[in-house]
Amino acid sequence: MLNLTINGTPHQLDLDPQMPLLWAIRDHLGLTGTKYSCGVAQCGSCTVYLDGDPIRSCVTPLAAAAGREVTTIEGLDSAAGKAVQAAWKELEVVQCGFCQSGQIMSATALLSRNPQPTDADIDAAMRGNLCRCATYARIREGIKLAGSRLAGGRS
Repeated sequence: MLNLTINGTPHQLDLDPQMPLLWAIRDHLGLTGTKYSCGVAQCGSCTVYLDGDPIRSCVTPLAAAAGREVTTIEGLDSAAGKAVQAAWKELEVVQCGFCQSGQIMSATALLSRNPQPTDADIDAAMRGNLCRCATYARIREGIKLAGSRLAGGRS
């Protein structure tokens, strides 16, 4: 039996400790906002936070999350998370949307640490988050708008 806290709610899971965290989140807890895409931690669609740090849940064994706090897109309610989601909506960042939960999680992690990132900061933080629709320019603008608002700007 593994004890995890997902989005602030404690769970006891009787699952294989080597199962990827992604499958526990999606298949056993029904939180389907976190997506499966590549399965090898290369695309970022499965990004969640483990104790506040972004990780790839498709390659993280369930045992690694035992006794720790996991946050999925469904539980993202920080000021930075709300600013990112609002900017995404305002700028119509999303095209197909498949990768966007991972994009939003990575962007929020960046803005939580640095509300006024440079282009180089954005590139570094978003590296490994792939978008088949190539909405990278809109993602960058969304990050900048959300950061501006977090820093008190009116952009």
